[in-house]
Amino acid sequence: MRTLSISQARRVALAAQGFADPRPTGKVMLRHMRRVIDRVGVVQIDSVNIVARAHYLPFFARLGNYPMKLLDQLAWGEKRELIEYWAHVAALIPIEDWPLFRHRMETWEVFRSLTGYLEVHPGAMDEIRNRIRSEGAIRPAAIEKHHATGLGPWWEWSFAKSALEYLFFKGEVTIPNRINFARTYDLTERILPAEILNRSLAEPEQRRELLRKSLRHLGVATFADLTDYYRQANAPCRTIVEEMVADGEAIEVRVEGWKDNVYLDPSASIPRSIKGVAFLCPFDPVVWFRPRTERLFDFHYRIEIYTPQPKRVFGYYVFPILFDGELVGRIDLKADRAASALLVRGAHIEKGQDPERLAPRINEELETMAEWLQLDDVVIEHNGGLAGALAKA
Repeated sequence: MRTLSISQARRVALAAQGFADPRPTGKVMLRHMRRVIDRVGVVQIDSVNIVARAHYLPFFARLGNYPMKLLDQLAWGEKRELIEYWAHVAALIPIEDWPLFRHRMETWEVFRSLTGYLEVHPGAMDEIRNRIRSEGAIRPAAIEKHHATGLGPWWEWSFAKSALEYLFFKGEVTIPNRINFARTYDLTERILPAEILNRSLAEPEQRRELLRKSLRHLGVATFADLTDYYRQANAPCRTIVEEMVADGEAIEVRVEGWKDNVYLDPSASIPRSIKGVAFLCPFDPVVWFRPRTERLFDFHYRIEIYTPQPKRVFGYYVFPILFDGELVGRIDLKADRAASALLVRGAHIEKGQDPERLAPRINEELETMAEWLQLDDVVIEHNGGLAGALAKA
């Protein structure tokens, strides 16, 4: 059985995620955006806007300065190529992948917050369906005045919001656009092309295709890595992965220091090196599965947004720093739009790294990010072992 060094595994993984592809030297076009989508497959959506919304950040990490409107066009434009669904979590996926989640849609159960209301108002869900069918895309506020508010368990959702989200998870409605990041909801049949909507695959084939995609996006992966990428249940996937190995769709290998079985994408490349600097947001696929991040990079990472400020170790919204194929530190960033400045609230370095060597190129990336965010300045606060070198450089 073939054995990969940890350095080789890192290069395979980063190449699979697009970090062996050179950044565009000229104007970023839709074809560059599509290339990133082909590499990552799923783009997580999150409401935190401390730097930029999460779905914009993986594209910046791979492309540098690009127009955010390109992603808006792909996700919510008239000729959309992406659609929202609960793929990893809330995420954008290529529209052709939507049928691969039918098994999830078909087994999604009614939220507990809805059951009591529907017992008293059994026709309420059909009323909502009929309103969308007759009126078109709708927001929760348009429905709430017709139904008692009632608080649900998720982010204090109203009945209307819970009902619309349930229909979203079931695949009956989708998100045609967002207004100030707030969702509107419309019938999926009015948004997706008929050939996508009507595509039918048995559940095992849906799962197998998702596992194929997971392996391609990861390059090299444990079983846990594979199932986490699209948040699949482990039990129904074990036999499928064995079948993929038997059919040559996955190659069993060893990775130095990894205890679990490891699978290699047959089409994966092992670049001689990975060059470049990138800031990986907490929701970037390279780092979103924390056990994999530790195995692959020997880098312990936890998001501290929900940690009380006095207990935070590194900061509120911290980006691991990818530097020539290694995670060399982490940087706590904030876009201060009122002051037109990108704030470096903390910059911390990993043991054994030389801050003086790293600082000039990290500063270049900070300047690129500030330009991308249309901010005039970069302000470095003296917090962390890398901050002094950044300020000096």
